[in-house]
Amino acid sequence: MSAAMDTESTYSGYSHYSGHSKKAHRQGRDRHKSPRSKDGSRSEKSVTIQTPPAEPLLGNDASRAEEGQDDNWGETTTAITGTSEHSISQEDIARISKDLEDSVGLDCKRYLGLTVAAVLGLLVFLTPIAFILLPQILWRDDLEPCGTVCEGLFISVAFKLLILLIGTWALFFRQPKADLPRVFVFRALLLVLIFLFVFSYWLFYGVRILDSKDTNYQGIVQYAVSLVDALLFIHYLAIVLLELRQLQPMFTVKVVRSTDGESRYYSLGHLSIQRAALVVLENYYRDFTVYNPALLTASKSRAAKHMAGLKVYNVDGPGNNASGQSRAMIAAAARRRDSSHNELYYEEADHERRVRKRRARLVVAVEEAFTHIKRLQAEEQQKAPGEMMDPREAAQAIFPSMARALQKYLRTTRQQQYHSMESILQHLSFCITNNMTPKAFLERYLNPGPTLQYDRDRWFSKQWTLVSEEAVTSGLQDGVVFVLKCLDFSLVVNVKKIPFIKLSEEFIDPKSHKFVLRLQSETSV
Repeated sequence: MSAAMDTESTYSGYSHYSGHSKKAHRQGRDRHKSPRSKDGSRSEKSVTIQTPPAEPLLGNDASRAEEGQDDNWGETTTAITGTSEHSISQEDIARISKDLEDSVGLDCKRYLGLTVAAVLGLLVFLTPIAFILLPQILWRDDLEPCGTVCEGLFISVAFKLLILLIGTWALFFRQPKADLPRVFVFRALLLVLIFLFVFSYWLFYGVRILDSKDTNYQGIVQYAVSLVDALLFIHYLAIVLLELRQLQPMFTVKVVRSTDGESRYYSLGHLSIQRAALVVLENYYRDFTVYNPALLTASKSRAAKHMAGLKVYNVDGPGNNASGQSRAMIAAAARRRDSSHNELYYEEADHERRVRKRRARLVVAVEEAFTHIKRLQAEEQQKAPGEMMDPREAAQAIFPSMARALQKYLRTTRQQQYHSMESILQHLSFCITNNMTPKAFLERYLNPGPTLQYDRDRWFSKQWTLVSEEAVTSGLQDGVVFVLKCLDFSLVVNVKKIPFIKLSEEFIDPKSHKFVLRLQSETSV
């Protein structure tokens, strides 16, 4: 980014940074597409069509070699505005249509379960009221008068139904966090138990009360009260099975990301495999650093470069027996390649030196920009209230002074695809509004944060697939291994049971700590 770049070109639509011309811009876009054609595994990934998000600050060319850039890069760059171009293959379109069909099936299954639960809940709450009202409607003249005890039971039924309604709302009517592949076994068992319970009560009510037209109205009300009491006990059972049973830690799971080997440990209680996978994913978005495929590209290219240096030629022709010479040549080439660790060492050292250098430049540039903000705030206090600058305008005013240093640092650390220009401006205005320091502003960019810190368009992991040899509705057991797969990587989860701890007590006699100090005085003779 040049020093003469004005504010309008800085905050224009989807910005692509080029060297000197539109031809270089098209070549950069071709380089951006090239890794997908070279790597076969990358070409098989699915594509999701969404509204185009804001372009990253430095473009999305993650495969461009940073090693080839010097410290003076960006002095003559030009900002070219325009609309981005995206292309997808016929295979991607077919995969997208399949994903849409799967999502429609998941939505139907979820709404079907919610509908069944809502209908059953409505039946449960209306049943005690119907038990009390039906005799009043059908044979009111034949009923015995309701005394004081009977009228008191009306108040009991009303308050118990209110308590049951609040408890049911708090336990069951919550926003679902995920779509699980199988039904929740305990919840399904509770629904079946409630249905059988209410059906048996209706069956007894129809045979013994409706058919015989029982005139003991107080007994009928007492029957409805017993139903409500039983429903309260079932609600208590649901709390124990759905909430309290899983609180005590029983297993320790190790979660390893397949691409870079980052791992975490978590403690879980008695859960099914699918619900344990849900807990793992919730903790993944919070604890694991964001997945950055650009960091893996450099290591793959380095390994390919080392393997490409090994060449064997058979100069004697296919008919001659030159296997001994071939083995000797391979051994000699392998000995020459043993020095590759030195290249790796110096390459990593040079990268760390370049990161530290550009980090220092970024810190200095941000501190100077925030110092300028303080001067502007001091000047704004002397102006009229209507002429004061809002945080968004202040962020746009100081952003060009730090943009070049931030640009080069993000490219060096390969984070440019996670930070768009608009997100940086929003974060900068947020820091200015809350009077935060330069170190607080840089915390997001100096250290890669968890996945939740970034926009959903940069996550690389939105839809997961659970792979397990055991049934996903079965409970966790010692030694169970299951895999959570997404588009570009997977999480391997290994379950270990917390060992039984035997703790013994050893008694120490308090008198054993006492001692007597005897002093022998020496006198001169």
